[in-house]
Amino acid sequence: MPLRWASRTRSTWSALTEPERPEARPAGELGFESILYVKEPPRATITLDRPEVLNAFDFRMLRELARACEDASWDDEIRVVVLTGAGRAFCVGANLRSWADEGYVGNERDYWKWFGAMDAGVTALRRIGKPTVARINGICVGGGNELQMACDLAVMVEGAFIRHVGLQHGSVPAAGATQWLPLLVGDRRAREIILLCEEIPAVRAAEWGLVNRVVPETELDAAVDEIVGKLAERLPLMTRYAKQQLDFFRDLSWHGTIGHARDWLALSMLSDEAAQGVRSFLERGKEKQ
Repeated sequence: MPLRWASRTRSTWSALTEPERPEARPAGELGFESILYVKEPPRATITLDRPEVLNAFDFRMLRELARACEDASWDDEIRVVVLTGAGRAFCVGANLRSWADEGYVGNERDYWKWFGAMDAGVTALRRIGKPTVARINGICVGGGNELQMACDLAVMVEGAFIRHVGLQHGSVPAAGATQWLPLLVGDRRAREIILLCEEIPAVRAAEWGLVNRVVPETELDAAVDEIVGKLAERLPLMTRYAKQQLDFFRDLSWHGTIGHARDWLALSMLSDEAAQGVRSFLERGKEKQ
């Protein structure tokens, strides 16, 4: 088969969407559909914006999250990044409806590709090189908790809760939960959260070290603003390296397991348990409608 070489014509390059240099762009030019990305230096805010499904993430949202984090990392005017959700939820993890509709269940090859976006989104959030704050405005389930744990600090509204339900719905929370919960709350509490699949109320989440502060809904923005203001005053180079050092044990657990998790979870999509778990979740959703 003859080799085909790409022609570097002016029209070809102008059609490319990848940046030519690590330079930030105006937020409105990035064309996001599943997230809202607002830059108000020294702060950038990423809002997971699918409130109709409680901000459950799909492939596109994860890709957009990674791109927004990349842009924030390149913007020297941004000192702090806040992650939050639209509506009454922070994030309830993966959209299992899309897993069924788009054929990931029963298709290990496509699920492996999908999980690559999950890995990239979480990694980009952790690699911004700037302090990150999770503004947990509502319920925080599954992958939503993994996203908030990927942030440096977290402020949670008092009426919310954290929960992992993967073992009931045909998955394993191995994109941050199995790696970081033992570090944050201890081994026995981590097992309780993952194995029992029970709600962890906001006050208990703070007592266990899952979040830094719990505040009434009316005080959420003020609490986040206070933390952002303090973080923005820190020297950026020193802060970036402090984060790198603080991440040592998280990195060790993450890099030692995430590749294995991606392969195993992909293969698990061929199992009866994965199909039954997703199907039962969707059927319960229909019953509630």
